[in-house]
Amino acid sequence: MKKALQAATILAAMTLSTPLLAKTFVYVSEADDGTIARYDLNEQTGALQLLGRTPAGGKVMPMALSADQQHLYAAIRSKPLKLVSWHIDHVTGDLSKTGEVAAAASYPYISTDKQGRFLLGASYDGDVVHVYRLAKDGKVIAPPVGSYKTGHAAHSVIVDDAGQTAYVGNLGTDRVLQLKLSAEGELSALANGYVKTEAENGPRHSVLSPDQRYLYNVGEMGGIITQFRRNEQGELSKVGETPNAVAAEYKLQHGRERPAGYSDTKPRIWSADIHLTPNGRFLYVSERTSSTLTGYRVNSADGKLTLIGSWPVEKQPRSFAITQDGRWLVASGEKSQVTGSYAIDAESGALKRVGEAPAGGDANWVTVVSD
Repeated sequence: MKKALQAATILAAMTLSTPLLAKTFVYVSEADDGTIARYDLNEQTGALQLLGRTPAGGKVMPMALSADQQHLYAAIRSKPLKLVSWHIDHVTGDLSKTGEVAAAASYPYISTDKQGRFLLGASYDGDVVHVYRLAKDGKVIAPPVGSYKTGHAAHSVIVDDAGQTAYVGNLGTDRVLQLKLSAEGELSALANGYVKTEAENGPRHSVLSPDQRYLYNVGEMGGIITQFRRNEQGELSKVGETPNAVAAEYKLQHGRERPAGYSDTKPRIWSADIHLTPNGRFLYVSERTSSTLTGYRVNSADGKLTLIGSWPVEKQPRSFAITQDGRWLVASGEKSQVTGSYAIDAESGALKRVGEAPAGGDANWVTVVSD
């Protein structure tokens, strides 16, 4: 009996301690400082702790994770243009540089496929999408093996779970491109190659639903969320549009494309990022002029969105990320001195601020790694 009780006690202790052994790290690129801030996110409270900063070697902006979450990639947008890779220590959160290669263009957005084959970059300035092969050790291999001319101002590129279709937010043409991605990394038009959004909406970032049935795109200038349905071939068809939820409240006028040196005293729509919770129940978008995040409930039957609410967050939030368990959201602000963490209510989807930690200059891209 005594041995049985001891065994039960040990087993209970192991069960209780297992969640405490899991680690969640947050990485935020700080463009002006040329560094990547490393944070520990407390999985019990959502509190953030700054662990340190890793030099990136230039104006570091978009980041992406490898499929196995062992490698972090970043694009350097100051000259010389580069793609840099680091190995992630899942115990300490430290980053160890594993390589860098010359980038064929300046990328405001990079992503990887879930098969671990490719890194893709969308170039706003170059009107192009490139595909780089990834080596078995996770390093980026240059030059690109695939290239596709997009039209003016490509702003994002994502790949479906099967690794067969890529979608590009093409801000300057009011189109979301739909492209075939071959096993060799070549890109080609799927059907006629694109679907349209509302005129002057400025398609920016996109996200696929976990079941891959829908794609949602947020327009930078109109702030409209466009919902598309995917068929078995990956082709998109428009389902509906959800208007910007904060434009009237903050008296925002329609946005405009913002080239280098852009200046305008009028408050305009300036939407940025879009993400779904891993279970697909809630969708969030960031809007920089109002410094808000807006949340929506996703209908499980038809994917349509219902407004939950909007919440003030870090000043000028370009990027945010959601943890794999869907409990926490972390937001950066390009003009904020802190990075903030928020609890996601499991029933309502409402956000509640729970923590913050110091941020560097022009904090813009957020990436979360969890065991």
